[in-house]
Amino acid sequence: MKILHTADWHIGQRLHERQRTDEHEKFLDWLLGIIQKHQVELLLVSGDIFDTALPSSDSTNLYYRFLYRLFDETDAYTVITAGNHDSARHLEAPREFLEMGRIYVVGLADDPTKCVFTFPADNPRVAVAAVPYLSESDLRHLSYETEVDRNERYREWLKTFYADCVAEMPAELPKILMGHLFVQGGKIGDSERNVQIGGATATHVSDFPENVNYVALGHLHRPQTIKGTDYPVRYSGSPIPLRFNEARYRKKVYLLEFSDDGTRIRDEEIEVPIFKELCTVEGDETSVTSDAMTGDWDDKYIQVKLKLTTPAVGIGDKIRQAFSDRGGDVLSVELELPKAEPGPPIPVKEMEHPEKIFAEFHKAKFDGNPPDETLTRTFSELVQMVEGAE
Repeated sequence: MKILHTADWHIGQRLHERQRTDEHEKFLDWLLGIIQKHQVELLLVSGDIFDTALPSSDSTNLYYRFLYRLFDETDAYTVITAGNHDSARHLEAPREFLEMGRIYVVGLADDPTKCVFTFPADNPRVAVAAVPYLSESDLRHLSYETEVDRNERYREWLKTFYADCVAEMPAELPKILMGHLFVQGGKIGDSERNVQIGGATATHVSDFPENVNYVALGHLHRPQTIKGTDYPVRYSGSPIPLRFNEARYRKKVYLLEFSDDGTRIRDEEIEVPIFKELCTVEGDETSVTSDAMTGDWDDKYIQVKLKLTTPAVGIGDKIRQAFSDRGGDVLSVELELPKAEPGPPIPVKEMEHPEKIFAEFHKAKFDGNPPDETLTRTFSELVQMVEGAE
């Protein structure tokens, strides 16, 4: 049986307020093509379908259009679980309706028996435990319990939940566990939220049961396999880079195949195409401007890290325009100025002359150079605005 593992779509996510619906639409079109090309029989999506608990109508429409095409244009079964970004109730509201289209959605999980499915229904060849995000807040409150004790009780809860799921699976079938959680040893980036880094609340890879064939995880956005078991415990990662730092590594989905006797005969990573390139440009004003004028920036999102020796009024707009002239879209300009040194002492009598204090501060900070006329005028206007508001 051929199985495809993906997660963390984050439909509706914005990057510096830019809507990314077109990127998600292209990804879902590509994903459908991969399912058709490889004749995938089971699609697993391990949480964080949407970026927010209340997705926009555009995001919701995109999701359900894809599910309809999945039903209409393929013969695949689909299992979808809720992540920490999703509203579990919102996601599984049409559960019974979607099951008529071979799509099984699990948002809430208070009973392990309701998380276990076998596919295909008429001749089962694989068993899946569709475990959604299990929040530590769902634990029953115990008075006088320390945080360490609560964290350990959370781990034991997860461990028992997965063991109970496996106990419900037919012994002769390959067993796949789904999850949306942080496993100790996982590498995180800057775009994950609500991830325990220190490991106090982290699941250990040894917490997963024995006699399992694959663990399909979501939550971390970097594709990776956690070591420590004789079967893959794997994060598929997000299909598009959710922050600029994620552009440094390739995005993937994973294709598995099990033989009739349950042996894993295929374990292949498939690289996700870049649907919109994210670029970071670093340097001083001269080098960044030169890059803007000579590079090909058409239809790219750009982050600029600009090193300055002195403040420059309007430099951000100037940089954005330079890239825009070449078809690029600068989403952020981060300014790096020399580290501030302790300023000169200011006599009390000088406090009544903010423009003079500003000029002395500028000279002290920037090698004795006074502020230029534009900067001085801007500062004076700010002072007048503040005085007028008092």
